[in-house]
Amino acid sequence: MNHDSLSEKKFRSGFVAIMGRPNVGKSTLLNSVLGQKIAITSNKPQTTRNRILGICNRPDAQLLFLDTPGVHKAKGLLNRYMVDQALSTCGDVDVVLMLVEANDSPGGGDDYVLEQVTRSKVPVILVVNKCDLVHRPDLLPLIEAYARRYAFSEIIPVSALTGEGIEEMVSALIKYLPAGPLYYGEDMVTDLSERFIVAEMIREQVLKQTHQEIPHGVAVEVDRFEEKPEKNLVVIEASIYVSREGHKKIILGRRGEKIKGIGKAARYDIERMLGTRVFLDLLVKVEKNWTEERRQLKRFGYE
Repeated sequence: MNHDSLSEKKFRSGFVAIMGRPNVGKSTLLNSVLGQKIAITSNKPQTTRNRILGICNRPDAQLLFLDTPGVHKAKGLLNRYMVDQALSTCGDVDVVLMLVEANDSPGGGDDYVLEQVTRSKVPVILVVNKCDLVHRPDLLPLIEAYARRYAFSEIIPVSALTGEGIEEMVSALIKYLPAGPLYYGEDMVTDLSERFIVAEMIREQVLKQTHQEIPHGVAVEVDRFEEKPEKNLVVIEASIYVSREGHKKIILGRRGEKIKGIGKAARYDIERMLGTRVFLDLLVKVEKNWTEERRQLKRFGYE
């Protein structure tokens, strides 16, 4: 048996950064790989603010995916924080997945991401997402256009939404990981705390159910998280912080209808994650211009 076939049988483990412009489907891809939801998604750009770890276990490998905020030319303190989070991830991973959209030709934003990720000197795999939205023959010119820009280690079409191509992508990735240990227990899918994921699920519903101007001005803090096993219940109290008085009115809605809808949808997701009944109480508070103050950014977990 030759040396190569022996080395193939080693257990492999390593870190994979998911990089791309805002809104190309990075969080949906991560959830699809894991088979469950840990990263929030919405059709608004810059939904992901923190670096999120997803743990994918296979018989021969453990892949540690890092979902990152969308890379863009940032304005403002919170946006700069998000882009720094994404770019700093590139430095300490084994492989970079650069995610682009099948239904969009390469543009300046993609070139900017490519310029950043290729500095990392690790294999870069191009993943063409949303391939369910285009006819297969239309993918070829797009793939050729990207191949001319950079010598990607692989180019893989997938649909994060339908799951098409996901297993092929994971198998391809394993080849680029070094031999290594099991970093996390086989039953873990993330290192995030339940409190963090709960706060994110509430923020997700605010993003989905409010207007375009609100997203950047929203932070969520879980004030109480109390398990009552005898009642098969978790009691959660959380505060939704906005940066303007007008935003508070939008989130509350007429006669409190909007906040009720946000609470109901968030509770449904949280109950599915925790596997128990949830009592969820939401308050909306104004913290003026918090997105531009270092002290407030730190308080809400954006250090």
